[in-house]
Amino acid sequence: MFVDTAKVTIQAGKGGDGAVSFRHEIYVDKGGPDGGDGGRGGDVIFKATKNLNTLLDFRFKPELKAKPGQNGSKQNKRGRSGDPFIVRVPMGTVVKRNGKVIADLTEDDQEVVIAKGGDGGFGNAHFKSSTRQAPKIAELGEQGDQFEAELELKLLADVGLVGFPNAGKSTFLSVVSNARPEIADYAFTTLTPNLGVADIDDGSLLIADIPGLIEGASLGKGLGDAFLRHVERTSVLLHLIDAYSSDIAHDYAVIRKELADYSPELAERPEVVAITKTEGLDAELTAMQLDAAKKAAGHDRVVAISSAAHKGIKDLLRSLKHQVDTVRRKEQELLEEMEGEDGGVARITLDDEALSKAWTVTKLEDGSYQVEGQRIEKFARRTNFEGGYQNINRLRDIMKKMGITYELSRQGAVGDSIIRISGDNLTLVEQ
Repeated sequence: MFVDTAKVTIQAGKGGDGAVSFRHEIYVDKGGPDGGDGGRGGDVIFKATKNLNTLLDFRFKPELKAKPGQNGSKQNKRGRSGDPFIVRVPMGTVVKRNGKVIADLTEDDQEVVIAKGGDGGFGNAHFKSSTRQAPKIAELGEQGDQFEAELELKLLADVGLVGFPNAGKSTFLSVVSNARPEIADYAFTTLTPNLGVADIDDGSLLIADIPGLIEGASLGKGLGDAFLRHVERTSVLLHLIDAYSSDIAHDYAVIRKELADYSPELAERPEVVAITKTEGLDAELTAMQLDAAKKAAGHDRVVAISSAAHKGIKDLLRSLKHQVDTVRRKEQELLEEMEGEDGGVARITLDDEALSKAWTVTKLEDGSYQVEGQRIEKFARRTNFEGGYQNINRLRDIMKKMGITYELSRQGAVGDSIIRISGDNLTLVEQ
């Protein structure tokens, strides 16, 4: 069964908690802290493979969860990191989060980290110093990334077949390749995309056949809007038109408009036009239809073929191969040009000092104060508020060093004012 869309819940592993432990051995007086750090949570990694061609498995397994990191333990033993969860997906899979593309897997064995595991918390051995010889501080492990993702499969092909239903697309694909799509004398015989490899001279073409388009397909009519995505990645479009059409120009214009409405970039893709089913027409009528198609298309890349009689097939495939090679060559030249540019893209980095200043303090209507910022919220999430006063006092010390405490005081916060950071509450009063 062909499935090209799916929704999944992705959850990377939680980091392990740090341990509070002190060395206890015979003949060792006052052993120091030896609590180990927690292990890092496992990542969720998508890996593209050419051996899959559907997203069907994700309909039955919509939850993708990586292993958590293990907690630290005594004797400075770090918790084991969670194993990454490798998810195999078909080549051409697009991963979206809240409608935004976060990964596009187009090559075999390509790997992308979709969700990062949480960092493990530090154990109390990490916090020992000359002035703090018996710390009872240990951090919590961070939660891993968790979100709902939308998966879309866009077939990767050299040539995409477009045209009205029953224009002869499936018949053409069955003749030039080993694909065996369903063929019948009625519209919408093809309900799912089909792929086939056509050999020509010393090369080959990967051809994608999608369900026929009708007027309004880009707006949801017929089946076209569900499958137009599959021609987005094709290098060249092969537009097939039935030779028995009473108005070649109209048929051509309708399909071109649907392509443009769906994606203006898709409408700019190189194309070859084929007049199909010419085995029943005489030479004069075939020539008339060819002339009408050339006039409508505005170019001479128009051929007449008969899939049933195997006429014009090789010429058409050679024309397509030439167009595909031209596109590939231009793409390679553009890639080499981009790689050869030096210093063309400005890179902005944030060091620890700059990041530490990236915070805001807001006084809320109830008199409490909201502190926001990537770094301070990270510290707050890793603070064990139920693990003793030393943990909370450490967070207060960090706020002082970052200048947050001064800003809170400037805005009117006093010792028992409620400070909200990353969902937790604390006061400025040290215990």
